[in-house]
Amino acid sequence: MKTCEKVIIIGAGGHAKVIADIVIKSGDCLLGFLDDNKSGESLLGYPVLGKIENINKFEKTAKFIIGIGNNYARKDISEKYNLEWYTAVHPSAVIAIDVSIGEGTAIMANAVINPSAKIGMHCIINTGAIVEHDNIIGDYAHISPNAATAGTVSIGELTHLGIGATVRNNISICAECVIGAGAVVVKNIVDKGTYVGVPARRI
Repeated sequence: MKTCEKVIIIGAGGHAKVIADIVIKSGDCLLGFLDDNKSGESLLGYPVLGKIENINKFEKTAKFIIGIGNNYARKDISEKYNLEWYTAVHPSAVIAIDVSIGEGTAIMANAVINPSAKIGMHCIINTGAIVEHDNIIGDYAHISPNAATAGTVSIGELTHLGIGATVRNNISICAECVIGAGAVVVKNIVDKGTYVGVPARRI
């Protein structure tokens, strides 16, 4: 029988709500949230236990996951606190047998991650996203809902692939990029920045 892991989510906004749903549907025990602006409130019927700075009060009783969509915020928090991190995988996600997933990552409903893909730490693979075979997704990256990366794609640390964006096979995107909603990446991206359009161009 699966052991119920005790989980606290850092953040109490919309993204945290989606992660809470994953924790609950995975059969784990959600203790509540930590949020600087909502202490004493509740979300989905679970308490906001205090501010993020109070995290050390709970570090021996639970695992943690950062329920904040901003890539840089997740990086800052993960580097500031030495915690045991929870990895959230929705039961409907399709994960190939040899995929590696870093700690603190969240994989949402109906996401597909195919063989030999490597997902970094504290990433978001959002609802319905497709990460094809042999992809490498860097730490703190966010693959948005319905975005798709073809085979042998590399996505750099902190890069955000927007909703519905597409990356052709054998493409590399460097760290700290934003790929706009619906953009199509057909060439390697080597300079950080924001890229939009079909084909994607820097703005």
